[in-house]
Amino acid sequence: MAFALKTSPSSSAALGHGTMEVTVPRRFLVRARAAATATASVDPRTGMQLVLTTPRVLAASVPAANKRALSVAQTLSRIKEQGKTALIPYITAGDPDLATTAEALRLLDACGADVIELGIPFSDPYADGPILQASAARALAGGTTTDAVLSMLKEVTPELSCPVVLFSYLGPIARRGAPSFTAAVKEAGAQGLIVPDLPYDETCALRHEASKNSLELVSAQPPLQQYACLKRCSICSCSH
Repeated sequence: MAFALKTSPSSSAALGHGTMEVTVPRRFLVRARAAATATASVDPRTGMQLVLTTPRVLAASVPAANKRALSVAQTLSRIKEQGKTALIPYITAGDPDLATTAEALRLLDACGADVIELGIPFSDPYADGPILQASAARALAGGTTTDAVLSMLKEVTPELSCPVVLFSYLGPIARRGAPSFTAAVKEAGAQGLIVPDLPYDETCALRHEASKNSLELVSAQPPLQQYACLKRCSICSCSH
């Protein structure tokens, strides 16, 4: 048995996906288990209809990746104009495995994510907290590689309606070379790139390669960053 998540008519427009039904593994909706009954019930907080059903392949009416009308910047601008808050979940690729990651991407998109950040596991994720560090360690221990992440993403992005932004430390980019890395990211269907440890002096070079591949480079800054530096970095950032 598995839970099927179905948007109600009133929520479909807000989520931007249209009415759809998506079957997901039970583990993704443990908190919703108590709310599911023999008949459909609507969660008043999310407008989502919970239905208990047997696993089956269900078609979701979402646009293909090459038909997406909005970039990351356009998506966030639209949400800001509407006075809403963007839903931007983050997951580590390969934790616990890439098959689960692919499944999670589809689920997050179906649940109304505006943008999804997908982390490429790195051996020294010093800009992350202990939870994400442990997540990256599990992914690497399971054999996850950058190439495998990009290969999985290439298969999944045509099914998604929201843009995916890759979160990668500078190490994997430097080892592969910025031109090759950004080209591979574009081929995988991602629309943006976050590099948390990218020095300001090297931003322009990477931004140039990202722009050549129609990728939005997002600058990551600490909360206590000085305003002057923050302003300079914002100029080099293509999106949020």
